[in-house]
Amino acid sequence: MFDDIPDSPREQVQMMESILLAACEGNRGSSGMYSQLRGLLMQDPTLAPLLPPFVRTCRDLNHFWSYIKGVDKSWEPRRLHVRSELSPLFNYLEGTNRSPVDSVASDALASFDADGVHIVWEKALNRRHRDPEGAITSARTLLETVCKRVLDESGRTYNERDDLPALYKSVATELKLAPSQHTEDIFKRILGGCTSVVEGLGSLRNRIGDAHGQGGKPIRPSARHAQLAVNLSGTMATFIVQTWKEKNT
Repeated sequence: MFDDIPDSPREQVQMMESILLAACEGNRGSSGMYSQLRGLLMQDPTLAPLLPPFVRTCRDLNHFWSYIKGVDKSWEPRRLHVRSELSPLFNYLEGTNRSPVDSVASDALASFDADGVHIVWEKALNRRHRDPEGAITSARTLLETVCKRVLDESGRTYNERDDLPALYKSVATELKLAPSQHTEDIFKRILGGCTSVVEGLGSLRNRIGDAHGQGGKPIRPSARHAQLAVNLSGTMATFIVQTWKEKNT
């Protein structure tokens, strides 16, 4: 065990980056330090999915050397590869890829159902940049889970085969969020927009998410598509949870 391992995850990643950059030139003298840093980061359920694939698979610098030699024969392209692959993790730790929705939704969903809903939310957040298709699937799963939980708590029945729009329609009626339950035009329009968002998320997941096989020329979502889907899902899930709590207070 090395005593000079920093406590800060960001500093741990910086130290790992320095070790890997040196290893790109064949310097494998810090293999033990690398393995310890890797172990610490792999144990973090939030950071582990953001680690580059080669970190997750290379347990020591000998394994990394075997990998990085195949990337390029020259040192500098190897170093650029390492920096590029670590960029999503640094962005996360520095808050570059986080949005205001993240913390608000995290607090609301954790207080509502830390063992169920919040876990799905964290999965969606973690997959946004490294696995956009998976993030879109998780975004819809989050709303489905929230809707079912609200219906369960309200004593309302639903069919396990109900899709997201059907589940949301039942929840909206239960929480008086259906446009038809209001007379003010502005509220009807806003709530109608909420319904459109939910339907859009369901359609997006069906079209480019990983829940269905794709033929022909598959559409591959980018990180920004996943970011949009997760943010919309988090906002709607938070709105549903807060409305349910207000009704039951």
